[in-house]
Amino acid sequence: MKKVIFIFLILILASCKTQNKYSDFDYSYSRSGGFAPIYENLLIKGNNAHYSFEAQEKKIKKDFQISNEDLKNIESVLTQNNFRSIQEDYKKIYDHISTAINVTNGANSGRKSDAAYIMAKDQKRWEAVTNVFKQIISANTNVVGSKK
Repeated sequence: MKKVIFIFLILILASCKTQNKYSDFDYSYSRSGGFAPIYENLLIKGNNAHYSFEAQEKKIKKDFQISNEDLKNIESVLTQNNFRSIQEDYKKIYDHISTAINVTNGANSGRKSDAAYIMAKDQKRWEAVTNVFKQIISANTNVVGSKK
């Protein structure tokens, strides 16, 4: 009986540890939805990045390191484009691929999504922010799905 409890506790602890990868991050870029649904995520914590992609019967998971220069580039693009002041439109839109960016630390912390589009006046700034994440994905993976 003690062995069964011990094994059960180890399984619980192991499952809690694996979920930490998906909840503890500095930057998050995700795309999901559409008629033929796709799920694409880039999570960055420090210099460690986790990328996952699932669409059209293709599943990819990859962990990689990003440089301090890439991190500085992300921060500078967020600052130059005043990420926190990008306004989301609140109209409901269904069956399109939406992009969400979540920044959990620093002066640019916030969450923005184009699930209901971005206001027209902020569209160029939004594209500049999403492009920095797409560049990191294309430089470190061989996935074509990171292009819109």
